[in-house]
Amino acid sequence: MGEDRGGTVIEERIRQVFAGAGAEGRLHAVPVHGPARTAGERGAGPGAKPGAGDAATAGAEGPGGDGVGVGADDPVVIASIFKVLLVLEFARQAAAGQLDPRERVRVTAADRLGGWGTAGCLDDVELSLRDLAHFAMSVSDNSAADLLLARVGLDTVRLLAAELGLGRTRIVGGPRDLLESMLAEVGARDERDFAARYPALPDDRKRRLAVLDPHRTTASTPREITRLLRLIWTDAAGPPEACALVRDLMSRQVFRHRLVSGFPDDVTVAAKTGTLPGLHMEAGVVRYPDGGCYAIAVFARTHALAASRPTVDAAVGRAAGIAVGFLRGGGR
Repeated sequence: MGEDRGGTVIEERIRQVFAGAGAEGRLHAVPVHGPARTAGERGAGPGAKPGAGDAATAGAEGPGGDGVGVGADDPVVIASIFKVLLVLEFARQAAAGQLDPRERVRVTAADRLGGWGTAGCLDDVELSLRDLAHFAMSVSDNSAADLLLARVGLDTVRLLAAELGLGRTRIVGGPRDLLESMLAEVGARDERDFAARYPALPDDRKRRLAVLDPHRTTASTPREITRLLRLIWTDAAGPPEACALVRDLMSRQVFRHRLVSGFPDDVTVAAKTGTLPGLHMEAGVVRYPDGGCYAIAVFARTHALAASRPTVDAAVGRAAGIAVGFLRGGGR
């Protein structure tokens, strides 16, 4: 089987995995070691549209190529995956002595958004900036992310994305900004009112929410997300100690139902999930016992907003496993 034919077969297998879960998927997987080229170097700048010659979007590149992709240059909502950039900027500022990672922060009722970590606490909590980073990555704590973003600066995170060559990555704000946009669109007074109103909305109205539109919310492309991961894993995204901190925190993520499900038990996974209504995503790096290391970004959008989450989550892992298996030459 030739490499081009193999790429076409792998692409189709990945699409079938998503279709079987009632979803459409976008994916990019690439070996970590080696040059992480910018979109411009690939001839796909911020305003460019992928053409038939873009192998990673039109098909998949085989062993020895630079990746496997399905819609790798399509814009995608990244939701909480943006926290990788946020924590990287925090780690860079800490390494440069611009802030003290032990600086104390108080999370009050006004900061809480609900959910995991400090976001769901019943009482005020005081912790360090580095613990905010830990909670933002390990349990996707939205309140921790908002407070960390306020400390390091939204514009600084945006500048970091540009510095790293992520020309199609856009950060519109933190979790509270996205929540407030949803409340405003639905006409809800607060989160409780939103929870009561949202289920009654027709699906087409739900799908028109700005937070689900990559052209109006925090977004990137699968290829740019794997570029970010490669830069972090090769200490090219900042000082080595900053990159090491991000890698360590990503390895502490507690959610193990997406990427992890697609790989054997002896493969380690460091990753960050993202979830919104009808959107299931995860980006991370998997490492095999033989040292093989691969960056993966997977984004699934369900046809039905009530689609079974376990089924879609399993499809994310399965698609990632197929892509990496192909890169390893196994045709998994």
